[in-house]
Amino acid sequence: MDTEERRRGILEAARADGAVEVNVLAERFRVAKETIRRDLHALEEHGLVRRTHGGAYPVESAGFETTLASRTLRHVPQKSRVAAAAAELLGDAETVFVDEGFTPQLVAEALPRDRALTVVTASLTVATVLADAEKITVLLLGGRVRGGTLATVDTWTTRMLADFVIDLAYIGANGISREYGLTTPDPAVAAVKSQAMRSSRRHVFAGIHAKFGAVSFCRFADVGEFEAIVTDAALPAAEAQRYSLLGPQVIRV
Repeated sequence: MDTEERRRGILEAARADGAVEVNVLAERFRVAKETIRRDLHALEEHGLVRRTHGGAYPVESAGFETTLASRTLRHVPQKSRVAAAAAELLGDAETVFVDEGFTPQLVAEALPRDRALTVVTASLTVATVLADAEKITVLLLGGRVRGGTLATVDTWTTRMLADFVIDLAYIGANGISREYGLTTPDPAVAAVKSQAMRSSRRHVFAGIHAKFGAVSFCRFADVGEFEAIVTDAALPAAEAQRYSLLGPQVIRV
């Protein structure tokens, strides 16, 4: 097995399993651990994986995106804390957009149930979470449903969203970086997120530290468009400060 074939195998394993470990890969491919570390470094240089202590996990791209189901299995305590802190930024908003994804779903679960709210969403799971809340009106955007994320996209979705003026949008992303802003793999998803940004007066990003520095295929917003970025404490304070210099308040929980 040559180097390129081995690296393709490593990437396939990372995408299939959600993460890989150096020790396991070295045994599987029968090479030295240092060889695997060099392979992971090369894959990281190409933006295909992000290295961790002892391994790596795949970066979402035009050719790869994790499913909603897989996102419910990783970093759940951190995502729950981030979502709760983001929900506290609701303020006096009466109309709210809640994005697709697991962390936005947790934001929806954390929204107060004792006051009148209108929630606009493209996410079937968000709509389901809030459907039985007596004081919350849920507007589910129509469109083509993406099976992996259970959210609607395409012209029907963006056209309906464009007719609203929304107080606050809770936005998720597959990656956020100071250079490239907020990104996502699918152009159809990016179009919905872009329209949500245009239709909303205030914007809050909620996402764990692993999103930072990651860059996907389609850019839909700049960091400076957000009033707040809510993430977990694993994002270094120095890096949080660099993001705050672009405009938003950065909250680490």
